[in-house]
Amino acid sequence: MGKRRKKGEGSVRQRKDGRWEGRVVIGYDEKGLPRTKNVLAKTKRECQEKLKQLRETVTGSKTEKVRPEMPFGEWLDFWYQNYVKPQIRPTTQANYEAKIYQHIIPELGKIPLNQLAQKDLQQFYARMKTGGRLIRTEQFGKGLSDSMVRGLHAACRSALEKAVQEGLIRTNPAVGCKLPPKRGREMQVLGREELQRFLIQAQAEGYFELFLLDLCTGLRRGELLALQWDDLDFKTGTLTVNKQVYEVKGRLQVSIPKTRASIRRLVLPPGVVEVLRQYRETVDSRWMFPSPVKEDTPMTPGAVRRRLQIILERAGCKRIRFHDLRHTFATLSLESGMDVKTLSAMLGHVSAATTLDIYTHVTGDMQTEAAAKIDRGLGNKVQESPSQTEQSSAGDFRPVLRKTRKPGTGCITQINDHLFEGRYSPTWPDGTKHSKCVYAHTREECEAKLKTLIREMQAERKLLLDQMRRITPPDKLTKKQKQIWQYLRFHPDETNLSVIARGAGVNRHTVAKWYEMIRGMVGIQKT
Repeated sequence: MGKRRKKGEGSVRQRKDGRWEGRVVIGYDEKGLPRTKNVLAKTKRECQEKLKQLRETVTGSKTEKVRPEMPFGEWLDFWYQNYVKPQIRPTTQANYEAKIYQHIIPELGKIPLNQLAQKDLQQFYARMKTGGRLIRTEQFGKGLSDSMVRGLHAACRSALEKAVQEGLIRTNPAVGCKLPPKRGREMQVLGREELQRFLIQAQAEGYFELFLLDLCTGLRRGELLALQWDDLDFKTGTLTVNKQVYEVKGRLQVSIPKTRASIRRLVLPPGVVEVLRQYRETVDSRWMFPSPVKEDTPMTPGAVRRRLQIILERAGCKRIRFHDLRHTFATLSLESGMDVKTLSAMLGHVSAATTLDIYTHVTGDMQTEAAAKIDRGLGNKVQESPSQTEQSSAGDFRPVLRKTRKPGTGCITQINDHLFEGRYSPTWPDGTKHSKCVYAHTREECEAKLKTLIREMQAERKLLLDQMRRITPPDKLTKKQKQIWQYLRFHPDETNLSVIARGAGVNRHTVAKWYEMIRGMVGIQKT
């Protein structure tokens, strides 16, 4: 594998005609998309030399001679690439780049840095507020949100402040700009009755364990989805939180939490541990909440968010964010008498002051309740609140049944008035589908038989996986060659290249290239 070139150095590749092509980004168009230039050469070395000359010609001045009269767009790009990007996470990088390259540079990029005035920024914010949205205009309107406009301002202000520090400009024109008001989103929590209906519906949907664990711990969404079975000690009920999952441009990434305080250990209630113990028997993955599509990867944050909204709607609960489940946990904990310091540690807050800031309303209610208890102790009558006198009707709630079953639970079909068929079709380690059926006179009996079948087939699949792990291919093979070797090791009679490619998870061209060699190697292996 070739050495990866650094950011800004461009790329070099060999074309089909044998020539080498070098390409480098020279700027961005009105939509924030990159503009490139290329060079051609007969050899790789010659191409690298031409690319270096092109880069020095086009971009050399912007990095070697930062000057007051340079375009604001060039300074913004230089500031982001050198001062900001190395210090932030990939998700934050995506947010910065959307603001800089899609909005700020197309609008203000050509104005000289030392001529950028406050009125230019103010007019820019006004345009963004009325017609700055590039996508989903029919759904959200043409203008950007107040928070997005404030985010654009924050990027401009930080970049210009750095220009002041470097002596490129005397004052920061972004200071003093009028901005849309900052509106904090109102915190929403589920009431006790809503909570019961929510969990009943979540159980019907097949997501009971996921949401129960979150409501008992207050984990962030990324922390919850990053949990693996090794993180839970069933003997002590201790759950270790030491990683998080997030999405960057549609791809899942796993990393350590943002702060040290986020790395923590939680003790789960015994009832929750027992629920997870039973749930563990149904999961054939190292991830606690695996993807229904790929068992070796966790569920995506987007999939969980969509499922949450479906469950809330079917349970008749108010529409809330996933993060509001964290608020629900914290609110219930404080109302139950948990001290703020303990709650702060469980939530992974850096300090208890953060917890107090967020949940001031809860602590205020607790003080009111404490005063009422004192009043009762003195023999005075205290009027009960509606929430205290209201009878719960959650016991009468009937969940909305899923039209489709949860992946990994098989399917049940009614053949006639007195016969049901249950089918389970897992993907075997070799990539093939294995289907088995059970039959019963009632749906309940069929469900029970199907669960037994699933356990048996999962145990069989696990045994096969263990066998495959014990048989290691030769070290000299590449990763793709090893995949082909593993497949042929268990399917020595298979000769169809397309079938082998599908089972091994590689393309047909790769199989054709190495088929004879690997087949010969497999032939001498002792089974």
